[in-house]
Amino acid sequence: MLQAALNLVPVLAHDPDSGGVSGPSTLPRFTPVRLFTELELNWFLLVPLLIATGLYLWGVWRLRLRGDHWPPGRTVAFLAGGIGVIAFAGMSGLGAYDTTMFSVHMIQHMLLAMVAPIFLALGAPVTLALRTTPRGVRSAILAVLHSRLAKLLTFPLIGWAVYVASPFALYFTGWYPATLDNQVLHELLHLHFVLVGALFFWPMIGIDPIPGRQSHPFRFLILVSTLPFHAILGISIYTQTTLIAASHYEGLQLSWLDPLSDQRVGGGLLWSSGELVGLIMLGVVVVQWIRASEREAVREDRRLDRLEASDAAEAAQAAAMAAGAPGARVLDTMAVNDTRPPGSAKKEVHS
Repeated sequence: MLQAALNLVPVLAHDPDSGGVSGPSTLPRFTPVRLFTELELNWFLLVPLLIATGLYLWGVWRLRLRGDHWPPGRTVAFLAGGIGVIAFAGMSGLGAYDTTMFSVHMIQHMLLAMVAPIFLALGAPVTLALRTTPRGVRSAILAVLHSRLAKLLTFPLIGWAVYVASPFALYFTGWYPATLDNQVLHELLHLHFVLVGALFFWPMIGIDPIPGRQSHPFRFLILVSTLPFHAILGISIYTQTTLIAASHYEGLQLSWLDPLSDQRVGGGLLWSSGELVGLIMLGVVVVQWIRASEREAVREDRRLDRLEASDAAEAAQAAAMAAGAPGARVLDTMAVNDTRPPGSAKKEVHS
C-alpha cells in the first residue's frame, strides 16, 4: 500500500507541461485542487439527480404536512451520501480527468459502485415512496417489488456474482477501452456502477421492504466473501506490466503522466480502499445485527410480560372463585340450570 501511494508522486508531479493533442490531453497537470476547479457540467447525470432529489424532498414534505416523522439521518444519507457523491464523482475534477488518468477513474469507480449505493439504500427511498405516493402508484411499486424479476435480481447470490465478476470483465476485456472513446458507453458505465452497487448493497444493508432480505449472519458472510476478490483485482492491476487501454492512454501523449505508473496507483487504490470500504460495511451490518437483536429482545420481553399478566389474571380469578361462599356457588349453579318460567318458583314455594 505504501509503495502504491509513493507511486502517485511521480505521476502527479512529473512535467507540468500538457500534451499537444486535442481532447483530454489539453487538461493541465492533475493536482488535488483540480478536483474543485475543473468542474464539468454533465446533463446526462445532472437531470436524473435533480429529479431524484426533487421527488425525495417532495416525499419528506408530504410526510411533514400530515404530521408524520421521517428520520433526518435518512434524508442526509440519501441526498449527501448518495446524490451528492454521485454528483461529485461525475461533475467534479474526477469527471474531467476520468478518461485521462486510470487512477482518477478508479476513484470514480469506487465512489459510484461502493459508496453512493450504500447511502442511497440507507436513505430508504422505496419506503418513502410507499408512504407518500397515491394508491395507484403505490400499488404499482408493490407489484414490482413482488414480481418474479425483482425476487430474482435481489437474490443475494445474483447480486454477489454481478458485483464480484463485472470489474474483472470490465478491465480484462475490451469493455473498458470502448467506454473511453464513446461518450454514451462512458455514461452507461457510470450507470452500471451505481446499479450493480445498489443490486448488491440494497438487500444487505438497506431499510426498504424489498425481496432478497436475508438474516444478518448470512449478510455478514456474503460481505466477507467479497473482500478477497477486491484484493485479487487490485493486486492484478497493480502488478500488471501491460497497459490497460494502451491505445487510448498512449494516444493522449501527456508529458506530465506516465500511464503505466498511474495504472499501478489505480490498482493500489482499489486494493486498499476496497478493503476499507468492505470492512466499514461489515461494521454497518454488525451494528444493524445488534439493533435487530435488541428489538427482538424487547418484543420477546413484551410477549412474556403479556403472558405473565394473563396468567396472573387467571390465577386471581380462580382464587376469587375459590374464596367465594359455597352456598353462593350452589345458588349460582341452580340459577344457571333453572329453565322454569319466571314466577313458577314462587308458586311452588306457596303451594
